[in-house]
Amino acid sequence: MTVKITWTGASARRLERQSLIVPAAAGTPVAEVVGAMLGAHAQVLSAAEVSVGVRTDGVTRADVRAALWEDRSLVKTYGPRGTLHLLPAAELPMWSAALGAIPTGAGPFASDVRLSGARADEVVAAIGDALDGACLTIDELSDAVVARTGPWAGDLVMPAFQTMWPRWRQVMHRAGQRGALSFGPNRGRKVTYTRPPRFEPLPADAALGTLVRRYLRAYGPATPAHFAKWLAAPRGWARELFASAASAGEIDEVEFAGGPAWVAAGDTGFPAGPVRGVRLLPYFDAYAIAAQPRETLFPGTAYERALAGGQAGNYPVLLVDGVVAGVWHQRRQGRRTTVTVEPLGRLTAAQTRELAAQVSRVGEVLEAKAELVIGEVTAGAHA
Repeated sequence: MTVKITWTGASARRLERQSLIVPAAAGTPVAEVVGAMLGAHAQVLSAAEVSVGVRTDGVTRADVRAALWEDRSLVKTYGPRGTLHLLPAAELPMWSAALGAIPTGAGPFASDVRLSGARADEVVAAIGDALDGACLTIDELSDAVVARTGPWAGDLVMPAFQTMWPRWRQVMHRAGQRGALSFGPNRGRKVTYTRPPRFEPLPADAALGTLVRRYLRAYGPATPAHFAKWLAAPRGWARELFASAASAGEIDEVEFAGGPAWVAAGDTGFPAGPVRGVRLLPYFDAYAIAAQPRETLFPGTAYERALAGGQAGNYPVLLVDGVVAGVWHQRRQGRRTTVTVEPLGRLTAAQTRELAAQVSRVGEVLEAKAELVIGEVTAGAHA
C-alpha cells in the first residue's frame, strides 16, 4: 500500500529539518546548518547570513564570515541553478560532480563567441592556476587568464550590463563547479576570487544519487519536476535520474499532493501535528525556493504578492504556520535597521509578539538594533 503524505506532515518535517521550528543549538557548526539547507543562496551575502542565522541559535553575520574567510569551512561559489551559494567546503566533491553532470544546451552565444571543448578547459585550468594561493579582482584575474591562454580569451565579445565582457568570463560558473574558482573577501568595494581548498570530485553517478537522496530528505516528498525546477535542469533528465534511483531501491514512491512523489528509501516518518509559529525568511531562502508545491506554500493572495511571475525568492517572506502569509523588507542605517512587515491577513496578538521576536533576531544576525514596522512594503522585487 502506498504511503499517503499530507501537506501538514510534509511542511512540519521540512521546517523541522531546516531548523526553522527549533533553531540549531548554539555551537552547531555553520557549515552543518548550510549543508542541511543544501546551500544558502548568496547573490546578496546579507541574505545568506540571515538564512543561516535564523536557523542557528546565537549565530551572527560575523560567524558566517568567519566560516567563509577564516576557517574556510564554507565556500562562496556557483551552486544550484548556476547562482551564487554558500556551500560546505567538505561537500564540494559531491556538488562539483553533480552540478557538472547536469545536461546543458549550447548556450546563448553565437558560435564565433562561444567557448567550448578544449578552449573552455584551457580557460578553467588557467583560472585555477591564477587563483591558487591568491585573491584577485576580476580585472587582475582577466589579465592572468589572458596571459596564460592567449589574446582570444580577452576578446570583448560578451554583451553584459550595457558593456562587453571578455570571452573567458562565460565559463566562470564552470570554473566554480570544477573547484578552480570561488569568491574571496572583498577588497574594499571590489569583489575578489580565490581557489577553494583542493578536492577530488566524486564519480558523477554517486554524486547525483547522493544529491537526490539529500534533496528528498530535506524537501521531500517531491517529484522529478520539483527536483528539476530546483536545479534548473531538464525535466526528462530528472525523470530518468529518479527512475534509476527507484530501480536501485534508493528512493520510495509515496502519494503527495494528489499524485505520486518520492522520498528517500525508508524515510516515510512525518509529524502528525500542524506547524505553528511565525518566521521571517530573506531573499531567495532555500526553503522558499525548494519546498513544493509552490501553490500550496504560497496560498491565495501570497502567490501574487510574494512571487515574481511565479518565481520564488524575489521577496523576503513572512511564514505563518508553515505557509507564506506576507512579505517584508529591511532598511539599514548605521547600527539600526527598520524591518517593515506586510502581513496578508490579520495576525493574532501572540503572532504579533512572535513576529517582534523574529525581527529582533534578524537584527541580532545583522549586528544591528531592529525596529518592527507593520505596514505596506513599497520596495519592489529584489530591491
